Amino acid sequence: MRTAIVTDTNSGLSVQQGKEIGVFVLPMPVVIGGKDYFEGLNLTQDEFYRELDAGADITTSQPTPESVMNLWDTVLKDYDELVHIPMSSALTGAVQTAKMLAQDYEGRVFVADNHRISVTQRQAVLDALELVKRGYPAEKICRVLEKTGKESTIYIMLDTLHYLRRGGRITPAAAALGTIFHIKPVLTIQGGKLDAFAKARTVKQGKALMLTAIQHDLKTRWDDTDGSKMHLAMAHTRNFEAVRAFQQEFQELFPGQEIFVDQLPLSIAVHTGPGSLALAASRRLALD
Repeated sequence: MRTAIVTDTNSGLSVQQGKEIGVFVLPMPVVIGGKDYFEGLNLTQDEFYRELDAGADITTSQPTPESVMNLWDTVLKDYDELVHIPMSSALTGAVQTAKMLAQDYEGRVFVADNHRISVTQRQAVLDALELVKRGYPAEKICRVLEKTGKESTIYIMLDTLHYLRRGGRITPAAAALGTIFHIKPVLTIQGGKLDAFAKARTVKQGKALMLTAIQHDLKTRWDDTDGSKMHLAMAHTRNFEAVRAFQQEFQELFPGQEIFVDQLPLSIAVHTGPGSLALAASRRLALD
């Protein structure tokens, strides 16, 4: 059995990066001024932020059923089966749509809802590739990913509440209050939607809150004090200099551990805006 792995650009992987590691990547649509663009194809990160800075009306949407099935059909010409890994069902209806579409593929397509996004979703894709190498069939890979999907944690500090307000995620009054008092909100993703975690008065305080929180998660949830049981990662939205400095602080907590750094996918950047910083960890798979 030849088993393929399919994901989308919510993982942070571009179509080209997917080709380089042997993964098929579905570009996610971004709607700017009523026109559809596709992350990594006809819309770069730089182009996206220029439009965002200019105040363009930007939203995200699900991939069409046709685009999903066209990709699956192409993949299944050369493979016997595939595992499709979209972002968390708590953040999109695309998972349920994909599961419904998979019913027409007579056991050749398995959709794994592993409750992840961005760098944690990317790690799930890499885990799936490892399982393929070890000879796991698609159905078993799907079961593993769904069983272990919530074994991850993300904390993200925003530079401003403006974009959450614009997207209707918070009230204008709350956003205005945050601006007046220069609040830096810290949010978390624990297998679900973006949820409030803490309010920081300064960037320094926000970073300290995130570092403490992720240390606490590793120790209490996974009995891990040195990061050896986890894949550690960081992400940001157009905040290169700050993430490099923050990486040093993160590394000091877990010396000797590799830390992967990436930009957040546009599906999150639409709501967070530029200037955000995130810490993440995913538990390493215990393979047979």
